[in-house]
Amino acid sequence: MTASTAAVIGAGAWGTAIAKVIAGKGYKTSIWCRRKEQADEINSERSNSRYLDGIKLPECLSATNSVAEAANGKDFLILAVPSLYLLDKAKELLAVPSIREGKTSVGVITKGFLDSPAGPCLIIDALEDYMPGFYSGKLVYISGPSHAEEVARGTITGLIAASQNARESIRFRYLLKNQSLFVFSSLDARGVQVAAAMKNIIAIAFGVFDALKAHNSKISSDETMKNLFGDNTGSLLLAAGLNEIQLLGRAMGATHAETFTSIAGIGDLDVTCRSAYGRNRRFGREVIEKNILAPYKNIDDLIARIDEIDYMPEGVVASRHVNRLQEKYKLKIPLCSIVYSVLNRDINAEDALSSYLNAAR
Repeated sequence: MTASTAAVIGAGAWGTAIAKVIAGKGYKTSIWCRRKEQADEINSERSNSRYLDGIKLPECLSATNSVAEAANGKDFLILAVPSLYLLDKAKELLAVPSIREGKTSVGVITKGFLDSPAGPCLIIDALEDYMPGFYSGKLVYISGPSHAEEVARGTITGLIAASQNARESIRFRYLLKNQSLFVFSSLDARGVQVAAAMKNIIAIAFGVFDALKAHNSKISSDETMKNLFGDNTGSLLLAAGLNEIQLLGRAMGATHAETFTSIAGIGDLDVTCRSAYGRNRRFGREVIEKNILAPYKNIDDLIARIDEIDYMPEGVVASRHVNRLQEKYKLKIPLCSIVYSVLNRDINAEDALSSYLNAAR
């Protein structure tokens, strides 16, 4: 690939890690930051200490508070802002000449679903409704088991670049791959998006389970209770979660069954549920350990005030969307349903997990 220019819209941990990968290959790269002090730190200190502390960023990575300045004239653009704010940034991009004229290839690494007049929909479907017609069928969705902290440190990692347009998928594959980042192409953008969004809900359940396992082990004198939750239970939840991902994925138009047994499916689900870096697993643990839901009336109140949490648990937002999608497609996805009930304050987490496991007998 000849020398290219790129922009990343969103300077959280994942956006910064991807920008580091691209800039580390010598491509002139811009990153949009919401806060001026964050952009100043990247430009002057070569660091983003809030999200990737201790990571040195390349000299050819520059930061700005202007979406237009970051995006205009770039060969590639990657959207990395949380799903709650993604459409607002997409609307700003409509004023950027190189986007308006279809000259920039666009990829997305945001996880989740978006609202539409017809209800929750896949991210790329929503973006195509806003962006110029040049981009119809050409947006690329990038996902896989890829904690930002490890990608930024050069840990061997695999991603999938999925698009209806094979050429665009391959272009992003070559943009991103390096000696430690393996990137594979896929035509199943729909299946990859569903897997990326739903795994965060399962990770919340896994965090709740993880905290309850530790809690029982510490306080119970009853050997039966102490040994109630273990590694076997975790694998049970993981497999159940994968089944639910496949069920909704097929309903929403996934085209390749192997998507769900690939790194985009089981790979991403496994690392999100089991890794110490996972924000959604952390949130699930804090439901038990810190009673983090106590200040909120229900899931709508939680999402409206999500900025009060010092990290973004995307699974919370995805849970509300999936609850509506299961009704739309007349599906039964009990593990995701029980997570929704917990987040909506309909049932406490301890009772919810026991209820789910008993119902599965």
